[in-house]
Amino acid sequence: MGILLALPAVAATAQAPVPIEAFVAANRLHSPRLSPDGAHVAITADLGEGHHALVIHRTGDMHRTALLRLPRFELPTQVAWVGNTRLVLAKGRKLGSREAPIPTGDIIATDADGKNQKYLFGYQQTLRTAGVEAGFGYIEGVPATPNGRFYMRRLSRGTQRSQLYDVDAGNATGRLVADIDVKDLQFTLDPRGVPRFASGTDDNDRPLLFIADEQGRNWMPVVPDAPGMAWTPYAFSADGTRVFGLQAINGGPSSLVVSSPDGRERRVLAHHALRSVSDIEWAAAPAEPFAAVIDDGRPRATYIDAQSADAVLHQALSNTFPDHYVAYADHSRDGNRSLLYVSSDRDPGSWYLFDRAQSKASLLLSSREGLDTARMGERRAFRFRASDGMELEGFMTLPAGVTTPAGLPTVVMPHGGPHAIRDDWAFDQDAQFLASRGYLVLQVNYRGSGGRGRAFVEAGYLKWGTRVQDDILEGLRWTIAQGYADGNRVCAYGASFGAYSALMLAARAPDQIKCTAGFAGIYDLKMMYAKGDIRSTQYGNNYLVRAIGRDEAALAAASPTTLAARITAPVLLVHGEIDERAPIAQARAMRAALERAGRAPEWMAVAGEGHGFYADANNIAFYRTLETFLARHIGPPTP
Repeated sequence: MGILLALPAVAATAQAPVPIEAFVAANRLHSPRLSPDGAHVAITADLGEGHHALVIHRTGDMHRTALLRLPRFELPTQVAWVGNTRLVLAKGRKLGSREAPIPTGDIIATDADGKNQKYLFGYQQTLRTAGVEAGFGYIEGVPATPNGRFYMRRLSRGTQRSQLYDVDAGNATGRLVADIDVKDLQFTLDPRGVPRFASGTDDNDRPLLFIADEQGRNWMPVVPDAPGMAWTPYAFSADGTRVFGLQAINGGPSSLVVSSPDGRERRVLAHHALRSVSDIEWAAAPAEPFAAVIDDGRPRATYIDAQSADAVLHQALSNTFPDHYVAYADHSRDGNRSLLYVSSDRDPGSWYLFDRAQSKASLLLSSREGLDTARMGERRAFRFRASDGMELEGFMTLPAGVTTPAGLPTVVMPHGGPHAIRDDWAFDQDAQFLASRGYLVLQVNYRGSGGRGRAFVEAGYLKWGTRVQDDILEGLRWTIAQGYADGNRVCAYGASFGAYSALMLAARAPDQIKCTAGFAGIYDLKMMYAKGDIRSTQYGNNYLVRAIGRDEAALAAASPTTLAARITAPVLLVHGEIDERAPIAQARAMRAALERAGRAPEWMAVAGEGHGFYADANNIAFYRTLETFLARHIGPPTP
């Protein structure tokens, strides 16, 4: 199958060093949604300095029809078209660039031209229906046939109920379609719009699942088929005769399964022994899965039927974009137009509009403006066995042009989280920046990371300062043993939990780690119970008990503040002064502990910034500071 590409003309330019500014400006477009007729696309845009907007374009000529600016630190967290020219969006709040946005519960409607804007629901607005009080709104879905309505999950402070409403996005009226006396449940609806399943977790992160009858009433808890079996419904087939979902056994990786409408007679469609299904590729019409995405190193599509038309087309599109992964971001309702997201380890991604009738893909939007992807480095997956026999995975990001790494200065970069988060093959801004400066960047998916099932996540509980750090150090030693890394030129750097880990690595392996840098980090575990937003909910408090425990001696033994005297390497601490996730009190405590040990750190505290920096100038200053710090201690690696 031949596929035509329509690309803008690009003038040839001489190669130049990759500027810091190019990394800062990458990844500013997110989550595009195609209108049902394919005539418009709505995308979330990061405007810089903590400002975001929903931008709407005509797909035919990419003329901008609307720009909806949101208040500073607010952004769209959900966008759903309810008709060809009207959509709804749910707002969230994001105080720092390195934290996930927190939904605010506000839902707004607008036309594609920016007119007829209406605040539909939230803590400041009730639905115009008797008995529906203000609360927290969440967009749960839209009808199979667009009709100006959407399904809204409603929560409210002080209640233990989960409620689902069918809402008119024009006049803000709604009717109740589901009501369960359990909080924070998500609903799965059949093609008729009838809620059939409700799923979630309790405050102790234990899975919950309920099933209703064919009329969406008489909710009953679902009892697992067997001990250790967990099944979560995802969506119904277009004809309502099957249910697609994810299934895990004994906390292992999740598989894609299909079942009868009552959840029984499940059949596995895609499975991997080590990795969970990370995403699903959906056919345009009817809207059903044709592949599961499994991130075994690079992401790959596991086709349910490799001979199906959707699988053949997806494979042809993938061949058109070599060294990239092609994902369907959205489809028009008639199935003729599809929004493609094309990305790679070196490329933060672009969106193309694919027209099936013309077999043509046209570039719509790119999140890599100013970034020369040819000068980015390869992200190479690796596996090794830990000292206790556990098979672990990770990624090395190589400097551009390096195919056989040998004796490279190395930055160990643990990911944040730590639980249920993982490093993957996708473009990583920090890793690519460091690789562009000549470093080998090492990332280990230690115990506690996501992507391998619940048991692997729980294997990191109560082991933040011990087994988790051992996993990272053993990955480093494996890399040195392979000859890839220069064992005498190793630094550690990370953000959030990664910053905690960077300091712990320096304390546990002072002869190995030559310098360490922490950005927006946690350094005193006991302080997490007294400061920061994790403790603000019952779920968050229970998470802390599971993840780090209550034993004060153990908390102290696993805190870099307690171990400051063991940290002989130079330290750089970077923090935003209004960080709510990891309050600056954490960094100040770490600085004070290092000063008492006679090893004062380099210090960069930035006013008006939270968990990660928004202002371009602050991000540029941070990268320059980090670049200078690393070069002073394990470099400079480049001429």
